[in-house]
Amino acid sequence: WGAHGGGAFSGKDYTKVDRSASYACRAIARSLVAAGLCHRVLVQVSYAIGVARPLAVHVDSFGSAKTDMTDKKLRSIVVDSFDLRPGAIVDWLDLKAPRYQGTAVHGHFGRSTSAFSWEKDFPLKV
Repeated sequence: WGAHGGGAFSGKDYTKVDRSASYACRAIARSLVAAGLCHRVLVQVSYAIGVARPLAVHVDSFGSAKTDMTDKKLRSIVVDSFDLRPGAIVDWLDLKAPRYQGTAVHGHFGRSTSAFSWEKDFPLKV
């Protein structure tokens, strides 16, 4: 599951950071869980207009991180592993590819068999 601070994704293209960054956070969260670093996690990023890099990156594993792992360490892994500038997210997740019609049925998240790039696991710099 995930949280979204904006209104809706519909009507917004991939250049809108509330949509593209949500996809990135989903991919990052999946990757952290798939790597066995935690059992569940929420990844949040905050942006400001005209500033390419996120103002903040927050990771909350809800206490489910591995014994030797903390939320602070998970955050460091995220920052070291992923370029979270909006343009980099577009390239990384290939968001220019026309695939959004499928989000109209059954939503944007939670379909691991889908063609959505944000529903895949990515390597981490651990």
